[in-house]
Amino acid sequence: MIENLNSQQAWAVLQNDTTAMLIDVRTKMEHLFVGHPPQAIHIAWKEAPDWQVNLHFVESVRQVVLNLNTPVLLLCRSGQRSLEAAATLEKAGYSHLINIADGFEGALDNNKQRGHLNGWRFFDLPWQQS
Repeated sequence: MIENLNSQQAWAVLQNDTTAMLIDVRTKMEHLFVGHPPQAIHIAWKEAPDWQVNLHFVESVRQVVLNLNTPVLLLCRSGQRSLEAAATLEKAGYSHLINIADGFEGALDNNKQRGHLNGWRFFDLPWQQS
């Protein structure tokens, strides 16, 4: 089962469980230039410009998350790609998956802009830019 938590709840999980792993599934450019949590491991789910699913995603996760019972938190821009990635990891046998439902940048507001309603950065959780 995939658990959906907001970014503040996900941060609490990371603070309370030292075995938990945070995987940033956004593109390399998003990870580098938009910013990312310092402890996030970057493994893109899809990559620009063709936006095809990374065929090596599960294999890449297996290289860093060896135990299928390890809590794995997945982060993207707004919670959609991370949910897709979580579903794939669930099929691969991972049992403790957490989708960060509001993502790094959060939902679109009435002006079609992110970062004003919710999300990792909105709540001023630790992040950095490369």
